[in-house]
Amino acid sequence: MNYILFDGPYRNNLLPFTFTRPVADIRVGILTIRQKWESYLEYTTTTITEDYLSDKFPMVEMEENIMINASFLPNFEVIEIVKNLKHNQALFKDEDVIAFYAKEGEEHNDFSDFEAIELEGDILKIEHTWDIFSKNGAAITEDFKLITKDRKSEPIPDSIQTINKENIFIEKGATLNFATLNASAGPIYIGRDTEIMEGSMVRGPLALCNNATLKLGTKIYGPTTVGPHSKVGGEVNNSVIFGYSNKGHDGFLGNSVLGEWCNLGADTNNSNLKNNYAEVRLWDYNTEGFAKTGLQFCGLMMGDHSKCGINTMFNTGTVVGVSSNIFGSGFPRNFVPSFSWGGKSGFVTYKTNKVFEVAEVVMSRRGIPFTEQDKAILQHVYEETKQYRRE
Repeated sequence: MNYILFDGPYRNNLLPFTFTRPVADIRVGILTIRQKWESYLEYTTTTITEDYLSDKFPMVEMEENIMINASFLPNFEVIEIVKNLKHNQALFKDEDVIAFYAKEGEEHNDFSDFEAIELEGDILKIEHTWDIFSKNGAAITEDFKLITKDRKSEPIPDSIQTINKENIFIEKGATLNFATLNASAGPIYIGRDTEIMEGSMVRGPLALCNNATLKLGTKIYGPTTVGPHSKVGGEVNNSVIFGYSNKGHDGFLGNSVLGEWCNLGADTNNSNLKNNYAEVRLWDYNTEGFAKTGLQFCGLMMGDHSKCGINTMFNTGTVVGVSSNIFGSGFPRNFVPSFSWGGKSGFVTYKTNKVFEVAEVVMSRRGIPFTEQDKAILQHVYEETKQYRRE
């Protein structure tokens, strides 16, 4: 059987993160959504996504295919049903299709002719950007069970202070000394070739993914994910960093999501609670207005390749698009369009030739090429988001 992950109806709700990736490649918990499905299925997947992303994230169709809605996070119950779907069968949770069987060349705009199977148990669903951090604790817990099943952790060094050490798992190559790990509120996963420097204090759940670093004296409140090759310092609370991004210095990041290749300058802070304790609203690309989140705590959403200078302040519920550069004193507005350059005093357009130069340098430092596919994706996002900028 061939398994294909499709973006589904919530793709636009997950902008700016889905400007540069399919829904399947969002990281929540320890793994990306794709990695979760592939781990449970024990099979590789491909993707149905936006046309401009399809060169980098192609779809491979075979004679028999199971189409999977990438907004749903797998568990053992749903996997057994998905694996056993037959022709003209579809798995639903309430009104949303989770997966369905399709033969090569078939198109399905509705499922009226399908045998509907209703999932009775619970399943995590990512349909808004804020779900990425608000459901991160449950996702870490599920991934932790999956990754560590029937495996033995590397030994915890003698200099590490622990609480509930049975809920701590350390992969090979990790370096940690003179830190405090409290796993009483949730698991702590320390990936391969990671480093936790001296004086760091961690309260789980935490996912420290491969080659990531917690710098000297870092304070982590879970549920937090630090993605691969990311560096974090200062204070972080209930946030998700996809990977290859840095918050390397003092400052606070709370109830926030950072994409890939982001950098927060020293002493950058974000507010995650309004002074009047009111519900936080976030920019909605569907309505081109600010949408209710239902949350009292909600911080910063920052798309790939965006960066900010030292002492930057972000107000509660700020959305920053792709490839923006923010600097200067005061609060920038709480929606910063993609390819913006500036701050509180105003923005100009961050031209793609400069964006490409920076991206190539930044990515090459990690041994990753900035490809023509990457350029084409960013160029498309630049054109698509022109309406939000003053050119």
